[in-house]
Amino acid sequence: MKSLRFISAEAFVSNAEFARKSLGGVAHNLFPLLFKASYLLEQGEVIHDLVKNWPLADFNIGKLLGTTVDYQEDLSHRTCSVCLESCLAGLRDYVLNHSSPYMKRLKVVDLTGIKDVEVQFCECKKRMGRWTRTQLLSKLCLELLVYLQQTQCNPGTSEISIDVLIDLYVTERNYELVVQALLKKCYCPLKICCVAFRSDNLALQKFFYIIKLTDPSSLRKLEIVHNVRLEMEHLEILFNSIHFPLLMSLTLPARTFNVRRFTDADEGILTNIGEKMGEMTQLTELSISFSILTGRIRKLLSPLKTPLKMLDVSNCSLNHADMAYLANSFHANHLEALDLSGHNIHDLYPSTFFKLLSHSSSVLRSLTLEDCNIQDTHLNMLILSLSPCQKLQEFKFIGNPLSSQALKQLFIFLCELPMLKTVEFPVPRDCYPTSITYPIDDASLCRFDQRKYESVAEELNLILLQANREDVKASTPLFGSYDAAVEETNNELGAYLIKSFKETLEKFTTSLQMS
Repeated sequence: MKSLRFISAEAFVSNAEFARKSLGGVAHNLFPLLFKASYLLEQGEVIHDLVKNWPLADFNIGKLLGTTVDYQEDLSHRTCSVCLESCLAGLRDYVLNHSSPYMKRLKVVDLTGIKDVEVQFCECKKRMGRWTRTQLLSKLCLELLVYLQQTQCNPGTSEISIDVLIDLYVTERNYELVVQALLKKCYCPLKICCVAFRSDNLALQKFFYIIKLTDPSSLRKLEIVHNVRLEMEHLEILFNSIHFPLLMSLTLPARTFNVRRFTDADEGILTNIGEKMGEMTQLTELSISFSILTGRIRKLLSPLKTPLKMLDVSNCSLNHADMAYLANSFHANHLEALDLSGHNIHDLYPSTFFKLLSHSSSVLRSLTLEDCNIQDTHLNMLILSLSPCQKLQEFKFIGNPLSSQALKQLFIFLCELPMLKTVEFPVPRDCYPTSITYPIDDASLCRFDQRKYESVAEELNLILLQANREDVKASTPLFGSYDAAVEETNNELGAYLIKSFKETLEKFTTSLQMS
């Protein structure tokens, strides 16, 4: 619902030429309203001029585009390239604007509120993801610095200092540019302040160098993923040499830990890492998927002084002792998001799994149980475990060998969870050839009866419809949920994987020739 004020703002900015000429006479408190209206209508030129002449002390894009009194719709998920490019260009020109320095009140620009989503609703249909925002801001800061050094500027320009809060995403391709922007931060009026840092496809040496430039003492979120070859001994060096006092969220790459090749010295390293994580008193989110941690979860998590709200231990080869620790730990009562994918929960530890969910049920909002070998015979136990989870909003369980009939029974139950919004369900077992084995390999994932699946999916949606649960979105993402960061850089990551494969083949060929 749009207020009369918002409708008037839309009418004002819809004529870009008129709006730009008239901004000098607009009251300062109307700039946020005009910004959201311009963003909705993708009026890039107006957005540029609004930011260029921003009269307020802060510019928080998440709040500006979020739910407001005049227009309730949240636009922060629109990563519209036209709008964001205009916004950043306007920020550059704010510094260069020759208006009196006494009029320049802007001190903080917060770009962290932008949400990257799969479907874009903007007309241009061109999204600007996190990697591109990192690239563009770094380039803009360096170009601004060069321009200021080469041009006779207003003396007041040198007094401008604006903190630009951003979630950085660095790979090999934009590494040098970001490093230069961070190195010269103290000389530039626009000062990049890294709130969250994601690194992929980057050599360890480069990662260690750039992470120090980000000011780790202010970092809230650290994601080291996929093609950063960080192992346990490297992680210990990182934690011993750099402190992360404000870190709230930590994601580590696959095989950071692998207890199958542990020595006595490695046990000490794991203990030290746990103690270092215990010093991170703000840490509430931890993702360590695809590490082999059999029998070591207690050693890693027990030193933590703050209970975890999000825990991803998917495909970590947990045993009964690990699950018993999780179920009885102080983390259990605070877990809002839990991923136990890749564990045969109902055969290996049904009672401790039930206990874990019962302890976390009052706060649990997201549960992922992909490839857990949940079969029709486990259905009653699964429903019993999920029953207390009345705040569950998201349930993902693709990759489990459940029949069409079992899925229908489960959906009837899921309709009773009042806050549920998202369900990711598997292709029914009876849609695949009888020869198929679980977990299904990638080559066989699409070898199912498409017509039969569509018929079952229609029945499942009908169950939701008949229960007046049209608010629940049910889908089957065969190759996993959408990851905006991976989607944006998949060409670079794909090229890296091909290069790594080629190098491995060359080494193998050389070793054969030598033998």
